Amino acid sequence: MRAALIVLDSVGIGAAPDAHLYGDKGADTVGHIAEACMRGAADDGQRPLAVPNLVRWGLGEACRLATGRVPPGLDFAGPLIASFGAARERSEGKDTPSGHWELAGVPVPFAWGYFPTTVPCFPADLIEALCAKAELPGILGNEHASGTAIIAEHGAEHMQSKQPICYTSADSVFQIAAHEDAFGLDRLYAVCEIARKLVDSLNIGRVIARPFTGSPETGFTRTANRRDYAVPPPSPTILDQATQAGRDVVTIGKIDDIFAHRGTGRVLKDAALFERMLEAFVSLRDGGLLFANFVDFDTAYGHRRDVSGYARALEDFDRALPRLLTYVKNSDLVIITADHGCDPTWRGTDHTREQVPVLAYKPGAALDCIGIRHSFADVGATIASHLRLAATGAGTPF
Repeated sequence: MRAALIVLDSVGIGAAPDAHLYGDKGADTVGHIAEACMRGAADDGQRPLAVPNLVRWGLGEACRLATGRVPPGLDFAGPLIASFGAARERSEGKDTPSGHWELAGVPVPFAWGYFPTTVPCFPADLIEALCAKAELPGILGNEHASGTAIIAEHGAEHMQSKQPICYTSADSVFQIAAHEDAFGLDRLYAVCEIARKLVDSLNIGRVIARPFTGSPETGFTRTANRRDYAVPPPSPTILDQATQAGRDVVTIGKIDDIFAHRGTGRVLKDAALFERMLEAFVSLRDGGLLFANFVDFDTAYGHRRDVSGYARALEDFDRALPRLLTYVKNSDLVIITADHGCDPTWRGTDHTREQVPVLAYKPGAALDCIGIRHSFADVGATIASHLRLAATGAGTPF
């Protein structure tokens, strides 16, 4: 009896009912990618989005629940192998911590702080305190921006001046980019730790270190040494409950950062996330919980509005999915879901407020449409029930 919770970061399936409040009415990450593939806009020719394994899990039917239609190429006539549904977020916002915490059974009971879209966007006293405490000559940026674009714009000046590049987005976040060699990775982390304390009073969810390498001549590239400094969830999550119960807990990718290193057990991170997930699942002890985040859908393709890259990433995951099933025992539960949307056809470069798929695979279980869930916390409640853990107090098991 084990459980695996797999978050396909940003793989939304249609605008949430309140998406208009976020400027996202009409957003549909999976639907618009599938349509782009059929138009030939996402690759070298017209073709369906090829995700047959996710379709067998019920992805197309989850899309139908969310939007009233199945995206082109995601129809399936044969019997499904998993139960399916769509979930709507109760927490405000469309950020990563809120989505993940709610999936883990803890909806966010407060409103995050955000920085305005003015230039400069950060309060003067915040930047003065950061420069003084971190002994910085100043900062560059100080605006809402795409991370790759602002590094390209200010990278050369940053290397000369040693001023870090500070920016934000529609999320509750303070991001600091710096060159690993010219500025130093350890120094970047130290600056972020100082910033984390300074933004606590503003109720900012995350400070993110964004290291990069390269030169003005060759161009700049962000590295895998990103580090998130998040506030902890406001109450115990299923990770905390599993840890408290002495269960085997393994987290893959950026889960450890999202949950502020609380209850996250053995942490596995590198570029080969699917391989790490397989290794962890094979060794996961009875009663254990695996929680994985596949971030590239969001960071490498969604935020960069790369429709073709997003489609290929979905297809790559789909091709690998049957390998996981070879290790699933009859008493195990595997849930595939998402934390928000990041429609690569949408305006801007931010997340989109969307519903998410909930695809639940348990060998031998009766298959069902679990309907539209009115909180992501239903996922956490279901896992807690399956593993016989104490409930977090939110959500209804399906």
